[in-house]
Amino acid sequence: MYTGRTEQPCCLCDDPKTVARIAVPPRAVLLMKNSGPIAWRDIVGDVTLHFCESDWELVSELVLDLGTHPLSRCNVARADFSIREDFEALLNATRDEPDQTEQERKLLSEAREVLDDAENPLVERRDLVEAHIVVRALAELGSHPRTS
Repeated sequence: MYTGRTEQPCCLCDDPKTVARIAVPPRAVLLMKNSGPIAWRDIVGDVTLHFCESDWELVSELVLDLGTHPLSRCNVARADFSIREDFEALLNATRDEPDQTEQERKLLSEAREVLDDAENPLVERRDLVEAHIVVRALAELGSHPRTS
């Protein structure tokens, strides 16, 4: 049985050729299309979104130039994430419901560090897009985990 991650198509258009990917906290699936049946509290780890070349250009412009994020247009069925029950089936053991507070805190802290260092030439455009999406998604969801 293969348990590694597979490549996902573009979360916007389903193109199998992707050029960029970003990680968002599990709670961000609430902002995505078709997320109703997803129990976000049972997601283990980050949610990864992949984008094709043309959609990545659009996403970058939306995020960096227009101050918004694309999550409402992303189809959760095309996102890459693991559900607790999958781990339970693989390990044949019951796990507690994940507490994403620390994960959200870590992602938010990393995102803020990237944004604070935005003028550094070593900070890539992809990192800036991901950081803005994480910060804006958590703010929209009313989740502001404290960073230390």
